[in-house]
Amino acid sequence: MVKKIKITIWNNIGLLTILWALIILVLCATPGSYLPTASWLEMLSFDKWVHAGLFFILTSLVFLLCFKKQWDFTYWIVLFILTLSYGGLLEIMQALVFSERSADWQDFVANSFGSFGALVLFKKTKVYFH
Repeated sequence: MVKKIKITIWNNIGLLTILWALIILVLCATPGSYLPTASWLEMLSFDKWVHAGLFFILTSLVFLLCFKKQWDFTYWIVLFILTLSYGGLLEIMQALVFSERSADWQDFVANSFGSFGALVLFKKTKVYFH
């Protein structure tokens, strides 16, 4: 069963990457009044960990796509920069476009932290992909 899931993910990595980016967009565009609030979650910086996790997964999917397509290192760099830019653009859109949302530079840092976490993971585990 696990092998079948891995094969399905591998065979559809491009589609999954796009879908995940759209999920992030929808979550970031959701009006603030629809989001849960709990003071104990704020104490744990739960929101920042969610941002980091979302972008860790997005960047991991992007790297898997690059690996599957056997793209040159330049593609890896460009797509990594695009994931960072996407995180920043979403924060700008929260300030200017989306209702009941506001930009937070700490969210951008958390997004970037997640992307860099994926980068570190792939640098450490790239031997397993050869």
